[in-house]
Amino acid sequence: MMSPVMSHVVEDSLRAGGITPINLQAKLTAKNSGLSLLWFETWAREAFLGLNSKHIKVRSNVAVNFSHTIVVPSVYWYLQGPTSRALKDMRRELNATYRFVYEVLRPLIEFADGKLVKDMSQNSTFCVANSQFCASMYRKWGIQISDIIYPPIDCKLFQPKTSSPSSDYVLTYFGKETKFSIVKAIADLGVRIKAFGSKAPFIPRSLVNHPNVDFLGRISVNELVDAYTNALFTFFPFTHEPFGYIPVESMACGTPTLTYDSQGPSESIINEYSGWFAQDDTEIVNVATSIWKRGYKPQMRQNCVKEASKYDKSVYVKKWLQILEEPAAKETQAETVPLLSIGSLPFKTSS
Repeated sequence: MMSPVMSHVVEDSLRAGGITPINLQAKLTAKNSGLSLLWFETWAREAFLGLNSKHIKVRSNVAVNFSHTIVVPSVYWYLQGPTSRALKDMRRELNATYRFVYEVLRPLIEFADGKLVKDMSQNSTFCVANSQFCASMYRKWGIQISDIIYPPIDCKLFQPKTSSPSSDYVLTYFGKETKFSIVKAIADLGVRIKAFGSKAPFIPRSLVNHPNVDFLGRISVNELVDAYTNALFTFFPFTHEPFGYIPVESMACGTPTLTYDSQGPSESIINEYSGWFAQDDTEIVNVATSIWKRGYKPQMRQNCVKEASKYDKSVYVKKWLQILEEPAAKETQAETVPLLSIGSLPFKTSS
């Protein structure tokens, strides 16, 4: 398993599991500035200077490249969303400093990202996207998508913790893709909110200190499962989301999600069955306050668990094994080292 940078803890953990770690030992200046800036620097090193791939000493094909930060010959490249599109969608929620820097650098970022995407696709035999929406973004660059494989969750880990949830708060996620202004709007209207997340530099102080907002910070997976289970519903107003772990994790814990009818989340939720869709900001605020006051039918919680099972890791593994065993892949893999290149993990949780 290859990565631009790994901690000693991660390397030791991989070795203990029988996996050989390949640490490219990238020298990152943003290592103490939060995960979002750290990831952006890792991407920029490759997009502008090709620094990550230059440190690869063994030039062998990889089986699956999950990265957007390492150009390396691979059989499959797993597409999880282009950086330039994410930044474009998120720019309105950035603070003034970050937004100014982005607008100045925007032409360079879009040019570099387009070139990086084409370089990575040309180094890959097949491209697989993590959602239909994600596939549509890459097709605009002329990238041919061979398959769609949704990311996985562990339904043995994410499951309801109680049959009698407290339902006395709404859960939301604070991250770089969150529409903080919309979260504040429902908090101002009296909705009690619990929020989790670790990307503190992006969170407005006025929201963290809001009397109706309990910011939990970074929490463990067990704590997250408990938070999902006991929430009345999960509120997910996002700026950009190629797939969306939040709604699927929430559904697995028996809690419906309110979000927008767009991008990745629109593919995992069934409106009025396992959650609710809104068309715009005004509607999502109105629906959120209405559900908070009136609630919903208990059957929705059972529906959620049923729908989430479609994203269990067993389904994900079966799908990957299927395509890796296809004749075209077998021919390409004849001289392939069983190596996994990662930039953002294929297995993760939102905590």
